[in-house]
Amino acid sequence: MKKIISTPLAPAALGPYSQGVLAGPTLYVSGQVPIDPATGKLVDGDISAQTRRVMDNIEAILRAAGYGWPDVVKCTCLLADMADFQAFNAAYAERFPSDPPARATFAVKGLPLGALLEVEAVAFKSPAP
Repeated sequence: MKKIISTPLAPAALGPYSQGVLAGPTLYVSGQVPIDPATGKLVDGDISAQTRRVMDNIEAILRAAGYGWPDVVKCTCLLADMADFQAFNAAYAERFPSDPPARATFAVKGLPLGALLEVEAVAFKSPAP
């Protein structure tokens, strides 16, 4: 069973994709860039501020599907500049104080709207017995 997850508390999709897709007990959260859903614009600020906005957007999608940070099992992180790696890690770690998910982080040539980062997530909940 596949269910599309959408919330006004995260930015609208910039293309032909869903904010999230629930497939059985697994939630796939599309890559989020630091867009403020209230304005539809990229947030001002450094990598720390942009990371916090991205994580807020992911959290809104997780919650819309009935999931939370402890359910996240994998993230893929794209950075426009690996010089931001340490500051990104510090802001990212705020959401995962213990038992962080598996993760891959890559440097990329460019991101939508000139964002400094993009993060996608996969969450899983064991079916209730």
